[in-house]
Amino acid sequence: MSVSEWSGSGISWERELSGLKARLGVVFRRSEAREGCGAFIDGLLSGIERKTGWLLSEQTGFGRPWRIQALLGRSQWDADRLRDIVCDYAMEALGDRSGVLVVDETGFLKKGTHSVGVARQYSGTAGPERDGRGTARRGLGRLSGR
Repeated sequence: MSVSEWSGSGISWERELSGLKARLGVVFRRSEAREGCGAFIDGLLSGIERKTGWLLSEQTGFGRPWRIQALLGRSQWDADRLRDIVCDYAMEALGDRSGVLVVDETGFLKKGTHSVGVARQYSGTAGPERDGRGTARRGLGRLSGR
């Protein structure tokens, strides 16, 4: 299943995703790595529950995990350039160069055993180990305060 099939937004989504893959592809020296990067992104965006090398490979049609593993472990690419491209892409989407991405890793208490992700863990807000869940919240901070 392609990304455009499950996203429900069709051509514009596919065009935007293809543009992003082309932008990211310039950091890879070999065409196989560029193709693997695109397939890896498709796998991450797919509806499969677990994103393991085997499952991503099956989702993308590779059958075996070697191509995904080669991309992540043995391919040569410029990590700094990739970071800069992703940062530029995010700034274009967020629309504010003076903004700062704020990530807050927070835990909160939960009762019961049926909520997903609840386990005994330390939470700075609750003190010793209690049943709780950790989350990462993100937002955009701006100098204007809005």
